[in-house]
Parts: sequence; C-alpha cells; structure tokens
Amino acid sequence: MWGSPEFPLLFKSGDIMIGGAFSIHVTLFFYRVNFREFRFAQTMIFAIEEINKSSSLLPNISVGYKIFDSCGSTLPSTRAAMGLINGQEKTFGKSCSGQSTVHAIIGTSESSSTIVLSQISGIFQMPVISHFSTCACLSNRKEHPSFFRTIPSDYYQSRALAQLVKHFGWTWVGAVRSDNDYGNNGMATFIEAATQEGICVEYSEAIARTASKEQVERVVRVITRGTAKVLVAFLAQSEMDILLEEALRQNLTGLQWVGSESWITAQHLTTMKYSNILYGSIGFAIKKAKIAGLQEFLLQVHPSQDPQNHILKEFWEETFGCSFQSSLQGVKQCSGSERLRDIKNPFTDVSELRISNNVYKAVYAVAHAMHSMLKCGEKSEAVNMSCTWKSILPPKENVNFSLPSGERVYFDEKGDPAATYQLVNWQRNSAGDIVFVVVGSYDASLQNGKEFTMNGLNITWHFKKPVSVCSESCPPGFRQAMIKGKPICCFSCIACTAGEISNSTKCSPCPLEYWSNEDHNKCVPKVIEFLSYEETMGALLAAFSLFGASLTLVVSFVFFWFRHTPLVKASNSELSFLLLLSLNLCFLCALTFIGQPTDWSCMLRHVAFGITFALCISCILTKTITVVIAFTAKRPANTVPQCSVSLQRMGVLGGTFLQVLVCAVWLTLAPPFPYNNTVYATERIVLECSLGSSIGFWVVLGYIGLLAILCLILAFLARKLPDNFNEAKFITFSMLIFSAVWVTFIPAYVSSPGKFTVAVEIFAILASSFGLLFCIFAPKCYILLLKPERNTKNHMMGREKHFH
Repeated sequence: MWGSPEFPLLFKSGDIMIGGAFSIHVTLFFYRVNFREFRFAQTMIFAIEEINKSSSLLPNISVGYKIFDSCGSTLPSTRAAMGLINGQEKTFGKSCSGQSTVHAIIGTSESSSTIVLSQISGIFQMPVISHFSTCACLSNRKEHPSFFRTIPSDYYQSRALAQLVKHFGWTWVGAVRSDNDYGNNGMATFIEAATQEGICVEYSEAIARTASKEQVERVVRVITRGTAKVLVAFLAQSEMDILLEEALRQNLTGLQWVGSESWITAQHLTTMKYSNILYGSIGFAIKKAKIAGLQEFLLQVHPSQDPQNHILKEFWEETFGCSFQSSLQGVKQCSGSERLRDIKNPFTDVSELRISNNVYKAVYAVAHAMHSMLKCGEKSEAVNMSCTWKSILPPKENVNFSLPSGERVYFDEKGDPAATYQLVNWQRNSAGDIVFVVVGSYDASLQNGKEFTMNGLNITWHFKKPVSVCSESCPPGFRQAMIKGKPICCFSCIACTAGEISNSTKCSPCPLEYWSNEDHNKCVPKVIEFLSYEETMGALLAAFSLFGASLTLVVSFVFFWFRHTPLVKASNSELSFLLLLSLNLCFLCALTFIGQPTDWSCMLRHVAFGITFALCISCILTKTITVVIAFTAKRPANTVPQCSVSLQRMGVLGGTFLQVLVCAVWLTLAPPFPYNNTVYATERIVLECSLGSSIGFWVVLGYIGLLAILCLILAFLARKLPDNFNEAKFITFSMLIFSAVWVTFIPAYVSSPGKFTVAVEIFAILASSFGLLFCIFAPKCYILLLKPERNTKNHMMGREKHFH
C-alpha cells in the first residue's frame, strides 16, 4: 500500500515542495527494501535540509518534500505521478486550488518509469529531474519538454563502451541487456556504434525483471555456449542480480565483463559470492564525489524520527534482522538501540557517492531555479506555478551554478548535463576486498577521437587480458576474405599475390618500382637487372670479346712481321691492316653492351656497333672489288695502277661516312637512353637501353646488311679466280657466315626477354667478327707460319700462269 497517491513514504511540508520518486521497494526473489534507493531518498532529504539552513539560497523560505515509492515499475510510477500532481497546495498566503502539490519532481531511477513520469508531468509543464535515468530517448524535447537529468544520456555511454571495446582489440563480443527502455535503447546505440568501429556482436540477449526462470536459464546457456570472451552487460541492477544468480548456478566463468554505469559500481556485487564471476570487470561510471555531512546524516536515521512512518520501521527491521512486533516467533525484537554505525550495507556505505551526488545536484538545481524565479517578483506574491516554471528551468542559462563542493552544474538545450565518465576497473586491495579503481575517462566534449583516454594505471583482468575475436588476424602476406553468411569479423585468410602487401585486412599492390618482400608486409625496391660483368654470362661474353680482340692483334702482328712477303703484298696489305683494325674495334664494341646502361653507354654501344661494322664491311667490299677488277682485266699487270690506293681509301671512307651520317641523324633526333623495363618481369626492373628511335636502329642495321649483300654477290662472282692469289672464295664464306648470323639475330633479338636481348646482340657481334677473322685471315696465317715455301712470288706467279 505504500507508494499510493494517498500515502507518500516520506513527507515534510514547506513553502516550496519538491516531489521524489524512488524504487524503495523492489520485487526480485522476495519483497524487500532497496537500501541503495533508500539512500537516494535520504540524500534528497539531506540536500533539502541543507538548503533550509542556507542563508544565501532561498532565505526565509522553507523547502518541503513528498517522496513516493515507484517500485521500479511503470504502474506504481504512474500512481506516484498522480499522487505528486493531484491535490491542493498552500502557497505563501493564498490558496491555489487545482494546483500541483509539488513544484518539481526528482526521479526515478529507471528509464521506463521516468518516461511515464515525464509524460504525465509534462502535460502540466512540471519539471522532472532524474538522477539515474539514462535512456537517450528522454533527450527528445518534443516528447519530454520538461525533463532534465543530472546523469549523462546513454547516447554517450553506449559510444564510450564501443570505443572501450575497440581500444582493447575486442572485435567479437556478446551482449546482454535489460528488456526495458534503458537496456533496449542503450544496447541499440552500442551495437550501432560498435558496428561503425568494426566490432561484431555474436549475440544480444534481453532479460526482463519479470522473466521466468526458463527464460533466464536460456540466456545464460546462450552466453555459456558463445565463443566471445567479452560480455557487454547493459543491465539495470535488478536484472543484473537475476542474471548473476543463474550464472552462479550454471557456473558461468571465464568471461571479461564490460558494464554500464547502472551496476559497475554497485557495492553489493563485490561480495565473495560474485567475485569469481565479476572480478576484473571494467566499465564507465559517473564521477565519484564526496558530500560533506551526508554520512553523519544517514547514520542518524532512526524510526524515532517519525514513529508513525512505516518505511523507517521496515528499513530498521530489514537492516538489523529484527521486528518491532513482539508477537512474531523466531524473530528477535527490535530494541531501537541498534546502531547503524555497526552496519555496513549499501545504505551506510558512502565510499562510492556517484548516483547519490546526482540526487544532491538535482535538489540544488530545483532550489537555484526557484531562487532565480523569486528574484523576479515581490516576496509577498504567491508562486503561480502555471507561469513560473516556464521561465525557470527550460532555458539552460537559468540553471548554472556551483555546488558547495565547487562542482559546476548546468543543463544543455536537451536538458542533459555534461557527458563525462570515469572508467573503473574491479581490483583487489591489500586486504583482498574488491575496490573500484579509476583507470581512464571519457569526455564527450572533446573531439577527434580524444574523448576516451587511459590514465596509465594497470588494469586487472579476470585471469589475463582476453583475446576476443571471431577469427584471428591474418598473418603477413594474407588478406581477409568474407565468409558467406557470417559477420564481417569472421573471415578466412587468403594469401596475397606476388607484388602485394597486406595489413592483415586487405592486399595492396606495391608502387611500380617496388615489390613485396617474402613476408608480404613491406614494399622493397625491385631488383634492378642488367647484363653485368659480375655474372657468368656477362663475364664469358666479355672474355670472348677480349679474346677476339687479342687474336686480332696477334694476326696483325703476324701480318706486320711478314709485311714484305709476296702473300701479304698480294693481299693488299693496307686494306688488310685496316680490316684488322675494324675487326679489333668490332670485338671491343661488344664490351659497351655489358654493364649498367647510362646515357653515354647507350649512345656509344649502338653508334660504335654501326660504325665499326660499316668500316669492316666497307674494307671487305673494297678488297673484293679490287680483286675482281684485277683478275677480270685483259692485262692483269696493269690492274694495280687502275685501282689506285686513293680509290680504295675513298671506297672505305665513303662506305663508312654514310653510316656515320645515319648515326649522327639518329643521335640528334632520338638518341638511345636508359629505360626501366617493368613489363617483361613484374618482380624486377630490367635496366636496358631504349633505342630512342627504332627506325634509326634498323636503318643502321640495314645499311650494314646492304654492304654485306653487295660484298657477298661480288665475292660469289669471283669465287673461281686463282686460289693462290685471290680471296674471293674466303670472302664468300665469311659473308655467308656473317649474313647467316645477322639473319638469325633479328628474330632472336625481337623475342629474347630482358637482359638476354643484349646477350643476343653481343653474341651476333662476336660470332660475325670471329667468322670474318677466321675465314679471311686464317688461310693466310696458315701459309705465313706453316707453309713458308708457298709464300714466294714464283710459286704464286706459276699458279697464275697455269690458271690462265
């Protein structure tokens, strides 16, 4: 019957009346007094008594109270609202029939009950200031125009919890909530914020205060069977008590609990009974405060203060386990001499004054609002409630004050206070008791991810810091792949392809000139590849090149040594030495193709190749023409004067000059240059010489081919001339080899990859050079060194006469 409109639990008359609605009685497993809520009610009375003693706040005006029991339910809250609003109220000198019996209401502790209370009182524009209702829905000014609160909205707490979970790397969590406005709205906001942070909720279960045993058992079974190691519990204290009792029965352990402000600092949960389950819990709480004089006030509460008040007797009986009725068998009788100082329970414990401080602030907010209103009119005027409250609480500027402790109190345009929280962790002190240690904070006024901070203190975990993920992070070199039908936090790992690196979530390609390392976690510069002297192939080609040049020098020395002999003279010694010089240059030009390409080396290699081979073939062509003219004339003895040395020189210079001219135009218009080839091999860079102009290269090569074809034709025509004197047969063989090498070179050059293109070109240069050297000079060296008897004028002339 207590808590009905006719019977407020606690009452004191005054010039200004403040209503209160607290869940003083709760029905959980049995009907009992909620010591914590009773402390809230007494804190309200304490604040009112403190204001009545103040000479600066509402001087000469008494403040009274009328406190009802909301029983933590919507129906009793409705009855309490009607009891607070209905009736007649005496004012400062006049009787205003039909007016509310209170000027403002403080309460309740549950969001659902407060919603009912605010909706009813809002009709009469009566302010409701809640100390513990956190549902974000109450910030809606259209539905709750007269609602205020001294506790932050869950809009911020839910986001703070999401940031907390993300901070510790928990991407796979379970969730349980109260099946009411507080739990449903708070959890919905948390899941939304968690999803934005990349966190997945494995399950989200609800517990109602009136839930059956079977329903609670099912919820605990879901939690037990879940794979998440972290449980976010957005529960009111009553639902938390129900859950913990069943959790004890099913031996639910090994979870990291993340709690909401409703229960995270509930002292009665820190007993040994629940410590095996909740030790190491972490969550956000309202800032702890100290209220001077409150503890002494609470310890003075006694049934003798109001012998007719049943709630005081009930509180006393439940606190000391006695009864004032002497007729009850088996129950000791209360003497009244029991002392609250000897009791430690949620009523007498003032070590964690968080919500009580909100009640304290709510009372002072009403007092300051009334004080501001009374300054606007004459002290003798009555307080016309229908007009004054509109100008008192709704504008946030009018409620901005400091408590005696120095704490600043104000409301924003939605009636909410500043959203600040302390992050508390359940730890044991030296005595082995559970204490709430502040390890961080959350301030919603800060922006850009700075809202949540840790203070550096060590955090105590239930066993060790849990790892709560659906799938382990992918190792380096792998990326996440969604699993069909699973949340985004559950994934498989797929290896990154070559040239990609991963940050455990996705693979990203390296920049063009970089490649992935073996672990695929870093891009490193690609290996630059070119034909170098250090590698086997480059060293062998260089060796053959030097060998060819050396061999040419040896041949030159042999010819120089035998320069006065008939064979050397008959071979046109000047052209022979010029040909040996050009062959030597051909062998040496192959070296310019080996080593790291530079601007100069790229231009030098192609120009040197073109000019030296043009000189070489021009010498052979001139030699061939000379032989043909000499042996086809009617008077061979007069041949030499006809083919003068000057004409031979002009033939060699003319044939070479045209190639020099082509190379000059090529270098002027589009010279070769170093080029990083990333197309051939994606994992490395092939450093090669770009031709600059392909036309220039093929014109140079084509000109050499033209000279070779002319030489081949002339030599073929003169192949039947006397063996002892003419070289046509050997020139024919040399040109056949030369042509075969370069005809084969073209497809090989085009199709060879990377540095092998350069190797093919060097091979063609060396092969053709060796072919010319051996075919033209080997037979002569054979006679000069091994058959000196054939190196005579008579022998050669005799053969000539015999031939003719």
